[in-house]
Amino acid sequence: MRFIFYLFAFLAGAALSFEGAIYAELGKTIGQIETSFYNFFMGSIIMGLLWLFFGKGRISYTLEAPKWALLGGLLGVVYLTSIVVSVPFVGVGITMVAVIIGQLMMSMTIEHFGWLGSKKNKINKEKIYAVISMINALILIN
Repeated sequence: MRFIFYLFAFLAGAALSFEGAIYAELGKTIGQIETSFYNFFMGSIIMGLLWLFFGKGRISYTLEAPKWALLGGLLGVVYLTSIVVSVPFVGVGITMVAVIIGQLMMSMTIEHFGWLGSKKNKINKEKIYAVISMINALILIN
């Protein structure tokens, strides 16, 4: 059963690479900030329709959530816009490896300290070796 979730994560990574390449090209035509806006505008329309027909949650409770939990939108903008800006200059491969390194390092830190309600999972030498290996991969890809 876990395999299905690994497959979903793999597909998300593949989609992100396609998205980075597509939006880098769109950014050449309409601008980088405009490309980010387009992404979130279209995503909002699609998610709004999905929410309208399939949503079962309580969006009206949004302001009752912890304030830090509302930072996802801001971080999403930083994430996507950084990719749109980076890909034309360093390429899809280097951008995606750098993104993965950033994700790996921050996720290790979050889990190490148990931040944001996550389960504590201490940093160990194997995880440090993994980050070093990813940095070496970035150097070799470059």
